[in-house]
Amino acid sequence: MELRADRFEDFFKDQTSFVRLNHYPPCPVPHLALGVGRHKDAGALTVLAQDDVGGLEVKRKSDGQWVWASPTPDAYIINVGDIIQVWSNEAYESVEHRVMVNSERERFSIPFFFNPSHYTVVEPLEELVSNESPAKYKAYNWGKFLLTRKASNFKKLDVENIQISHFRVPELADALEGALKLN
Repeated sequence: MELRADRFEDFFKDQTSFVRLNHYPPCPVPHLALGVGRHKDAGALTVLAQDDVGGLEVKRKSDGQWVWASPTPDAYIINVGDIIQVWSNEAYESVEHRVMVNSERERFSIPFFFNPSHYTVVEPLEELVSNESPAKYKAYNWGKFLLTRKASNFKKLDVENIQISHFRVPELADALEGALKLN
């Protein structure tokens, strides 16, 4: 993004990062079960250590198909999260992914979620916003976003769980169309 090397340091002084240990037992009918449903990571980066069984699938943007991410021994997968998508003003995108279970072998994965301080205001970085490339997201507080999202997990809701798309600025055409209807 051609930013100063220390540009992100202030965002992570009191970071809210965490690690999770995932265990997926074998399932005799794997196409009827998901290890983890489709989602995008809300934080900045996810570093994933996985075993040799694999199970990660990524949704290909070009055609919407799910693609198997074959595990690579002694390697890590780095997922760009929603925060990087916002900070970069969509120069980088968070990728939708899910986890499938294996019919014969158990699986382990260890994702590390690298997240900023709870008081961080997330918005497109001023260095990446211009008249030619206006901000594509409204500012939001990371801590409040995370609390709202976690509080709604595992609850039956009448609305979608809070997503980064809720902070997307409407396209200029949509804004102009709305303005024309008001006149």
